[in-house]
Amino acid sequence: MTTSTTVAFHFNAPSKLAYACKLARKLQRMDIPLVVLGEPAMVAQLDEALWSFGGASQFLAHCRGDAAPQVLERSPTVLLSELADNLPHTRVLLNLGSEMPADVTRFERVIEVVSADDEQDRQQARVRWRAYAAMGYAIERRDLVMKSED
Repeated sequence: MTTSTTVAFHFNAPSKLAYACKLARKLQRMDIPLVVLGEPAMVAQLDEALWSFGGASQFLAHCRGDAAPQVLERSPTVLLSELADNLPHTRVLLNLGSEMPADVTRFERVIEVVSADDEQDRQQARVRWRAYAAMGYAIERRDLVMKSED
């Protein structure tokens, strides 16, 4: 398979929520648009966490994928959604969900985050890994225990 989409699995995240906040901050500083995908509860938790990430007086500008079309058009670089469909950003997709996102080829880069100690999450990640591999993706592996975060 020839595709321009790259897929990376970031393993051993002590907290998927904290990792998503750090990655969102890093990409926002680089002005790289990010879509964060997850189940409704995770999206709601991340929405709340981004309002105070980095201190009480700081927040990471973001909006929900189900916002009005005019809001999405002027959206900041971080979009939170339960579905990857019909979102204006297609550069980086961060998947915090348990399922492989539909139509990953819309994105330049897909990042799958895997928990350090949630065995169910790790099993679901193995299923997603096999699905990406079956589609012909060369998967990058990044062990977060081995890398210190900024």
